[in-house]
Amino acid sequence: MPDVVAFAGHQVHVCRYREASTLLRWLGSDLRGQTVLDVAGGDGYWAGRARRRGARAVSVDLARAKMLRGAKLRHAPELVEGDALRMPLRDASVDKVLSICAIEHFDDGAAALAEMARVLKPGGELVMSADCLSRRERWPHLFAAHSRRYHVKQTYTHESLTGLLDSLGLEVLGHSYQFRGPLAERTYLSVSARGGRAGFNAAAPLAPLIALGDARSPNTRGSIVLIRARKRDAG
Repeated sequence: MPDVVAFAGHQVHVCRYREASTLLRWLGSDLRGQTVLDVAGGDGYWAGRARRRGARAVSVDLARAKMLRGAKLRHAPELVEGDALRMPLRDASVDKVLSICAIEHFDDGAAALAEMARVLKPGGELVMSADCLSRRERWPHLFAAHSRRYHVKQTYTHESLTGLLDSLGLEVLGHSYQFRGPLAERTYLSVSARGGRAGFNAAAPLAPLIALGDARSPNTRGSIVLIRARKRDAG
């Protein structure tokens, strides 16, 4: 039953499944012998997907109630209670870092990225997503409602993240946006502002149409930005 509930909460979702699936694809299908860290991973569901691919998977989060639920999952990762700004992990101790729409909620996103870079081994990869909401000025009331509901402190573009990551010794290998067109972006904001998780799940049947629209739109803006980066080798 915990797996069924987690599946409904994470994968029956108008954007989260496609978003997380892209990031997991960037991580790789065979993760045997690698340590994968999910930063602000909640119940550890997506880290559990990495564990299924052979990784030693670790999820760090402060939400103890979510981790207690996650411990009951069939493929539960190692669940660590800790602050993303002061993670209880050694320097250069993980092979890959995963972070799904978390950085926008932190008071200091740059500091969170610095922590991810610190624990990542040279040559290791970071795959992450963040709120962008590139057309938020068109619908300020929806953006304000979205920010209140989800405690969004800052939004990011692939350009701003590239600059931050470069300063931390990471090279961006690629990026992708989701909800790229104006209609798709307004749909995202409307659902998030008025419907929350229930609204996102109710809108799940729209996911194929949104994916098709994204494929036909320039990969330069949208509601969510996904980034893949590699830490440069020392020296």
